[in-house]
Amino acid sequence: MSFPVRLPDRPPFAIRARILTPLAAGGFADYPDGVIAVGADGQIDAVGDAAAWVPRLAAVSLEPIDLRPFVVLPGMVDLHAHLPQLPNAGLGAGLDLLTWLDRYIFPLERQFDDAEDAARLAPAAFRTFAAAGTTTLLAYGAVYKASMDGAFRAAEEHGIRAILGKVMMDRGTYDKTIDPATILDRSLRESEELIAAWHGADGGRLGYAVTPRFAISCTAEMLRESAALAARTGAWWQTHVSEDPGEIREVARLFPDAMDYVDVYDRAGGLGARTILAHAIHLSDRELGRLVETDTRVAHCPSSNLFLASGIMPLARYREAGLRVGLGSDVAGGPDPSLFVVMQVGAYAQAALRTVVGETRASLAPLDWLRAGTLDGATALGIDDRIGSLEAGKEADLIAVDPRLTAARRDLPYDSERVAPDEVMSRLIFRAHPDMVRGAWVRGRRLEGPPSD
Repeated sequence: MSFPVRLPDRPPFAIRARILTPLAAGGFADYPDGVIAVGADGQIDAVGDAAAWVPRLAAVSLEPIDLRPFVVLPGMVDLHAHLPQLPNAGLGAGLDLLTWLDRYIFPLERQFDDAEDAARLAPAAFRTFAAAGTTTLLAYGAVYKASMDGAFRAAEEHGIRAILGKVMMDRGTYDKTIDPATILDRSLRESEELIAAWHGADGGRLGYAVTPRFAISCTAEMLRESAALAARTGAWWQTHVSEDPGEIREVARLFPDAMDYVDVYDRAGGLGARTILAHAIHLSDRELGRLVETDTRVAHCPSSNLFLASGIMPLARYREAGLRVGLGSDVAGGPDPSLFVVMQVGAYAQAALRTVVGETRASLAPLDWLRAGTLDGATALGIDDRIGSLEAGKEADLIAVDPRLTAARRDLPYDSERVAPDEVMSRLIFRAHPDMVRGAWVRGRRLEGPPSD
């Protein structure tokens, strides 16, 4: 399918297309023939109907680039991925979590140990995420500081909005070169040095997340000190919780004084609005209540949860309780970096809950999944005042998607202006095509990755 025009690389510019976005105040905006104008500062100047805005833009000598029938959406916000794991995406289906980590992941992360490794892998990883429509990425690295420096330099060059963290493990680490007597202090010192170098860089486009891997690989002291470091520096704090039944049993063995898995992190001072916990599938009512009470945020990773047979999150119950939830690809536990695919798997998983266990709460509609993958993710990170929706005054993080690639009959004309917005989004989710994202921008700068012809 031919590509109509050359995409804008840098602001200022205006695009004419179908504009579909959640709104910060609630609801959605849908402009079947719309315009989005991006100023020289990379912020959105205007969003609205073409009939109203094309004449106004002409008055300031700005002619919109016509991308119809493309659909312009907010960029996807991926709340959970593992940067060094991308080469092993799709391997190990059906293994339990701990076996999968030992067999496929720890040997791979052991290779991500210096800046040269990061320089080889990280740029390709960022291009891959951008090609899938992800403009904001919260990701784990490996335990090595040098590779994290290299990953941040790659993100700085690429243009993606990235929050990264060096993995911290002082129990059962795969790095056998570190003296066990010094591993805690070294990991804390290196993390603090990375925070000083990168947290808030480029006006906040880059950020740092203090990253204890999970309770099994961390002592209580590591969890406590890492949480204190995040609080002291204003960084995020990310880890895993309640992903797999075997993992939960092991956490109970290692932390016998804790009431449950969430309590392990609560005792460490790790819960709160700057914390992103991945998975959270098997929460008790007490755990769910405590996460809501502390305003802790969760990354829902349905593709990974089914790939590793970990379980199905009762998403509707969590949302009804007030838990803030966004989406994560969890590459490589999740085999595909696309959040559109994650939405598809999540929708199927929630349908299974209704049919198998009789869940009666309403599941997410296609437009709700769009919000989950964009504005809800931005809200979870506390940056929804800047990104997550296409509204004037926000930074221009957006993607252009070709809906023709999702049609069942591609030989027929596609008139995107006549298709209902929920039907547009339904096709993008349930017939997601690997090449449908044709452009991705952060602050109005086009990211390398999506195809251009």
